[in-house]
Amino acid sequence: MAETWNKKEREKKKKQKKKEKEERKIDRKELAKGTNPNETFSYVDEDGNVTSTPPDPMKRRLIKLEDIEIGVPKRAEVNPADLIRKGTVTFFNTSKGYGFIKDSESQDSIFVHINGLTEEIKENDKVTFEVEMGPKGASAYNVVLVK
Repeated sequence: MAETWNKKEREKKKKQKKKEKEERKIDRKELAKGTNPNETFSYVDEDGNVTSTPPDPMKRRLIKLEDIEIGVPKRAEVNPADLIRKGTVTFFNTSKGYGFIKDSESQDSIFVHINGLTEEIKENDKVTFEVEMGPKGASAYNVVLVK
């Protein structure tokens, strides 16, 4: 059975690739013999840049293990009195059990549910409250009338 032209070409390409691969292998071996191991290293300087020269030991900075933070940084302690806000009830529907409070500092409108109340409120009442993030946004709880 005679070989087709396409088959001969594939065999020729295969032999050529094998030959090139063998040449690259020989080149790598020769390169490895003649190189100095110190030339193959990369260093990181004090600013975090990669260089070919080793860093100066005089510029070394000592870092405490406790100063390294992995992940989310620790939150500062919050004073509970800072969380209490003041505002005015702009809308409250007692039959449906929800309404909105306008924060006196930020002028934000914050949702309030009847479950977050400690006593009954109505529109235009001055209140103090705390804010928590709910599934749909900010929500007021511990709502108390200011007397």
